[in-house]
Amino acid sequence: MTTTTNPTTVSLPLVPGRWAVDTNHSSIGFTIRHLGVSKVRGRFTRFDAEVVVGETLATTTVNATVDVSSIDTANADRDAHVLSADLIDVAKRPTMVFRSARVAGAGSEYQIDGELTIGDVTRPIVLAVELGGIEAPFPGAPRHAGFEATTEIRRKDFGIDLAMPPGVKVVALGDVVKVELDLQLLEPAS
Repeated sequence: MTTTTNPTTVSLPLVPGRWAVDTNHSSIGFTIRHLGVSKVRGRFTRFDAEVVVGETLATTTVNATVDVSSIDTANADRDAHVLSADLIDVAKRPTMVFRSARVAGAGSEYQIDGELTIGDVTRPIVLAVELGGIEAPFPGAPRHAGFEATTEIRRKDFGIDLAMPPGVKVVALGDVVKVELDLQLLEPAS
């Protein structure tokens, strides 16, 4: 998504302040190709984010941390293998950290440029973000804002490679990881 709005004058339709992530109504999921023929889906169950809405997009920031050990692909043996030194090596890469550098957009479509750090490797990424809506569950309750965000990363860009025995020619795991975030944020107390 290409956005040409001026972030110094455009604001989000949210009140300024720190919007907390409602982790009970949020998720971080991913898909990756297996053997080039099907997708494996997974999610991370422990994460936190700090979303500080400024007066304009230029003063809005998003920072998030994901606990890599909380991976859940619905298969405990696969999760253990993914976390082992054969692939992610959770001892070396216990967290993924995202820090925004720029927020742009308007209406319901936004783009967040930032940096993702996995272990000791940091790479730029772009999140395509859609505002799903803003609602209060009942009169007098804080408003909730829903966002969906997507991006793609290449695991090899972060030094994550699958150790394969010599002579194996089938690529067991794709390089591209599609990331999907569904986040519900809670309005700051006034």
